[in-house]
Order: sequence, then structure tokens, then C-alpha cells
Amino acid sequence: MPEARVLCGILEHGFSMRILTLNANGIRAAVRKGFLQWLPAQQADVVCIQETKAQQEQLDASHCPPGYHAFYRDAITRKGYSGVAIYSKKQPDAVIDTLGWAPFDDEGRYIEARFGQLSVVSIYMPSGSSGEVRQNFKFEVMSWLAPILRGWVASGRDYVVCGDFNIVHTHMDIRNWRSNQKNSGCLPEERAWLDELIGEQHWADSFRVLRPDAEAYTWWSNRGQAYAKDVGWRIDYQFATPSLRPTLRDALIHRHPRFSDHAPYIVDYAYPVIVEAHS
Repeated sequence: MPEARVLCGILEHGFSMRILTLNANGIRAAVRKGFLQWLPAQQADVVCIQETKAQQEQLDASHCPPGYHAFYRDAITRKGYSGVAIYSKKQPDAVIDTLGWAPFDDEGRYIEARFGQLSVVSIYMPSGSSGEVRQNFKFEVMSWLAPILRGWVASGRDYVVCGDFNIVHTHMDIRNWRSNQKNSGCLPEERAWLDELIGEQHWADSFRVLRPDAEAYTWWSNRGQAYAKDVGWRIDYQFATPSLRPTLRDALIHRHPRFSDHAPYIVDYAYPVIVEAHS
């Protein structure tokens, strides 16, 4: 049996499934910063990556953690942009990388791995911070994606949707709440969209379920001393369908070491489907 490691007070050998998500801000850059050396100790069964910023032909075995199957969805609109990936210890039954709307699919923003009754999704929502055109596209994506997410809840499958949503939900999810009310990622319309997902559709925000009073962040601007002063935003999530809420066991945001302007976010679930024996 592997040595037990304490994760926020719960022993590691007590979980059934561990999922890690990270916006890598360039998978090759994250690898150069030691991401693959750090990852094995986390014992994640599935790793969801957003913003790979690479085409698949630019990646080789050195960019994939040993012992994992790798699946990518690249942006075809331009090279070195967006992109998502899933690494899994177990071979999925199926991998899907299109949702049926080219403006979204072609930017490489969705990939889903299916393991029996469970789907694990890596998704990268657009940012609107560059200006009105991209903010309007973000609103389009939100409107288009909402019924898809509602359909997943109603489908009878278990879903874990991981990724950078580029939206904070409440004042506990951002350090400077008042000064960001008119900025992309903290707009009332965006937060209302998360209200619908969590309230009306009953998606479980895993971190908030497990850490209802915590003020912790997953992204920090590279400007000034935002990271050093912990002036951050929590915009990276693992949303679980209502059926999975009882299986949530523990959650941890890894501020250190730093591989990106985002932090890895790990969740443990009491869900045995995709677990393979750890050596």
C-alpha cells in the first residue's frame, strides 16, 4: 500500500477517483516548468488540461505523463491558440471532441472522455477581456452551451466538467470584487449564468460544496504583484452532476509550485469506475 498523504485532512488512500484540472497557459511551457515531474505524486486518475497552445504534431512523449493515455483537441482556427487535452490512466470507452457548433469546436475548447457511466470533460470557455468582439462571442457561447449542460444533467449519465470558465461566481471567488464589476469574468450577466447552472440546473461546484467558506483563487494576473499579494480569481472549476454530489470527498487548489498563471485544482470522488490499481 502506498504511504498515506494528507490532503486537506483526508488520507489519500481513502479516495476512489481523483481528477486534476489545469489551464496550462501552454502545455510545453508548463512541462518546462516541471509539471510532469510534479504530477506523478498527485496520483490523478484523469488530468484535464486547457489552453495547450500547441498542435498535436508539436507534442511527443515528453509532453505526456508516463502511464497515461493522451487525447487532444487542437484549435484549427490558428496555431498556438487555445486547445484542450485529457490524460487518463485508464483507456476511455470513447473520446468525443465536438459539440456541433464550429465557431466553438474549431477553437479547440472541448474534449470528453467516457468511462462506463461517467463522462469527464475538459472545457475552455472564451475570455472577453480583449474587447467587445470576444465578449460578445463569450455571451454567444454561454447561451449555446447552457441547454447542452442542462441536457447532460437530464441524460442520466454522470458528468464531471472541468476547466477554465473565465467567470467568477460570488464575492468569495475574487479578491477585488467591487472594482471588477464591469470587467469581463465578473460581469452580472456572466455570474447570473453560473447562478443558473448551480441553482436551476443543480450542477455542483465541487470546491464550494466542500469548502463553503473558503476564499481561494485559481488565477492571478501577471501584472504587478497579483500573485505575491494573492489578488486572484477563482475561475477554474470541476462541476459535477447532482448524482455525483454525494461522492465529493476533498478538494485542493495547488498554489505552489507554479506552472502557469493558473493553479492546478484537484478533487477526490468516492467513485470507483475509472480507478486502476496503483502500484
